[in-house]
Amino acid sequence: MSLSIRERELFLAEPHVGALSVVERPDRAPLTVPIWYHYTPGGELWVRTGPDSRKARAIRSAGRFSMMVQRTEPTVRYVSVEGPVTRTEPDSRERAWEMAARYLPEEKVADFVEYDRTHLGEHVLFYLRPENWLSLDMGAF
Repeated sequence: MSLSIRERELFLAEPHVGALSVVERPDRAPLTVPIWYHYTPGGELWVRTGPDSRKARAIRSAGRFSMMVQRTEPTVRYVSVEGPVTRTEPDSRERAWEMAARYLPEEKVADFVEYDRTHLGEHVLFYLRPENWLSLDMGAF
């Protein structure tokens, strides 16, 4: 059964690892990679990535991307959202902290952010305005 607008937004707001897809080249299937993301119901979805990564280059070129999240328990459920990039911003320590705190236990956030800032290099933020949604809850099996 399809999810209501509220159900799909709340599900997308949960800290799932997303599958980001973006057209990289016309002669290939979309580039699809796992990624952390952030979403607040009714707002924009945003991701962090290296400014010169394949993802970043493809997102800049395509001007849009999609994100799919899923779970298998307690029911099989997924939400997929696609839309245009509304803006790109430089990363900040605050945004890095916000993202890490979404996925990691509180006691690991500071160490991860320090590692991220010193070993993983510069990041950029891409913001997506959800335009097209697909969602389904198949129930428990």
